[in-house]
Amino acid sequence: MSALAASPAPESSARSATLERVTRETRVVASLVLEPGAVTVSTGVGFLDHLLSTLAFHARWTLELRAEGDLQVDEHHTAEDSALVLGTLLDRALGGRAGIRRFGSAHACLDEALARAVVDLGGRPWCETSLELVRPTIGALAAENVAHVVRSFATNARAAIHLDVLRGGNDHHKAEAAFKALALALRDALALDPMDATAEGTARVPSLKGTLA
Repeated sequence: MSALAASPAPESSARSATLERVTRETRVVASLVLEPGAVTVSTGVGFLDHLLSTLAFHARWTLELRAEGDLQVDEHHTAEDSALVLGTLLDRALGGRAGIRRFGSAHACLDEALARAVVDLGGRPWCETSLELVRPTIGALAAENVAHVVRSFATNARAAIHLDVLRGGNDHHKAEAAFKALALALRDALALDPMDATAEGTARVPSLKGTLA
């Protein structure tokens, strides 16, 4: 869905960004700093709040995200637009992406559930997920929207994300383990790599092309 209105000049600075996105279906206001800090997520969908908060906390971000959506229809628009906004914030906070490691991978477990995430912040959006969720819903969030949140985030973050649940029996555990693995992989990919500093003190873009913009 295209935005009907948005803040005319979204604020952004080094490793941070803010954004308001408004459509006929949702209004999402959010700010992101790629440093550890408070995490506040309120979308009206409890399990979505849980997943996004888990992602931000374990990625070591400061995040405030508030969404108001047409929950009388269902939670799809709220989940999708929240993820689109979070992905946009990450993209803007990264700027030209100079100096970051770019690639990251991680495993995370929650009791019996084991998940693996591999990410590339190279500016080419792609998403592959295999979450093996069985229940139709987890709380008030449709299970199909868990993967849709990751895809929407990857698209606007301009990131390639491969996210797989390797084993598990409880769908809550599987989804949460997946978001923890994604958070850890993103934390790794977002880390500033001292090997990319040039003699002039500037940071190299981690690409043979010379740009990830």
